[in-house]
Amino acid sequence: MKKMTSTHAVKSLAALAQESRLAIFRSLVQAGPEGLPAGQLAETLGISPSSLTFHMKELTHSGLAVSRQEGRYVIYSAQINSMNALLAYLTDNCCGGNPCTPVNTIRLPAKARL
Repeated sequence: MKKMTSTHAVKSLAALAQESRLAIFRSLVQAGPEGLPAGQLAETLGISPSSLTFHMKELTHSGLAVSRQEGRYVIYSAQINSMNALLAYLTDNCCGGNPCTPVNTIRLPAKARL
């Protein structure tokens, strides 16, 4: 897997930092490598076809999604390798290279638990 740069990470995070695009990306990840036809994706999420096209442009430019033509249908799918590269970038050297403490076992000071 190619290592992600901070510039590309910012571009990917910016693409996901919008409610509709995040919902689209999550749907594409759930669909797997087969992807989803544009019409089905728009209908499932309640997004107009023109809005879907706009949002997909952002996701494809960031490298998080791709489209392919199958007959008269446009099929969108998530770029799982790009998603994994982003996750690896975000968690690189997590906890200074030491095993991380699960979140539910971390004790916050009483003042912080308000």
